[in-house]
Amino acid sequence: MKVGYLGPKATFTNIAVKNMFPEEEAIPYLTIPNCFDAVMLNKVDVAFVPIENTLEGSVNITMDYLIHEVNIPIIGEITVPIKQQLMIHPLHQENWEEIEVIYSHSHAIAQCHKFLHSQWNGIRVENTTSTAAAAQYIKEHPEIKGAAIGNEMTAKEYGLTIVKKDIHDFDNNHTRFLILSKKEIEFASTHCVHKGDKTSLMVTLPSDRFGALHQVLSAFAWRKLNLIKIESRPTKTGLGNYFFIIDLDRKIDDVLIPGAIGELEAIGCKVQLLGSYPFYEIK
Repeated sequence: MKVGYLGPKATFTNIAVKNMFPEEEAIPYLTIPNCFDAVMLNKVDVAFVPIENTLEGSVNITMDYLIHEVNIPIIGEITVPIKQQLMIHPLHQENWEEIEVIYSHSHAIAQCHKFLHSQWNGIRVENTTSTAAAAQYIKEHPEIKGAAIGNEMTAKEYGLTIVKKDIHDFDNNHTRFLILSKKEIEFASTHCVHKGDKTSLMVTLPSDRFGALHQVLSAFAWRKLNLIKIESRPTKTGLGNYFFIIDLDRKIDDVLIPGAIGELEAIGCKVQLLGSYPFYEIK
């Protein structure tokens, strides 16, 4: 089986892949849309993409691509703890405090805001496509007095030296990764713990119905279906037009969830099932 993920090697997405499918061939892609496209073009069987971070919230490009660009079911989810390290090229180990620029993914930079503000206030910060891409750039450009923010696997993969450990602002920082595939895949990793099941729906409200969102919530409430997340995203059809992504804390059944969907459609909502799937955490 081939597994596509947001690369290059040693990103947090790569960590998710290694824990869920340690024996499978992992293929890195430069961007999140590239991961989706690889599944659609049958270049890979499965794709791993980030969907939400504890501190930074949802990854909008993942949500928008999943809704507007492709039709790939969510078949699973894995949560990975996020620990950020400051790393430099070994040639600058002696004078690492003289760095002039820091590279990393925008989410990683935001996750280390307090550290950067207090320790490196005023220093130039550059965004990269991933934390691993930042480390790779530092490795390939030893002439730059720069540092990268990433995980310990990143430092090992690219031969960098960690000079400050655990620079993230909050310890309880995690990222959720969606597992996407057009096929049914067996999950049997010994590195992960099955924590439960979810069902994700996309709901578009009727444009001419007052109180529609209240009715949507009521359809789930009286059936005692627990919503663990609800988030609005623009439909891209006009200013003020939104759809809702709703996550339920159970696998789809034969009665309750289909009944709720039927009730929503009866009041004029458009409902799309994005997936009903197990979710895991790394041990």
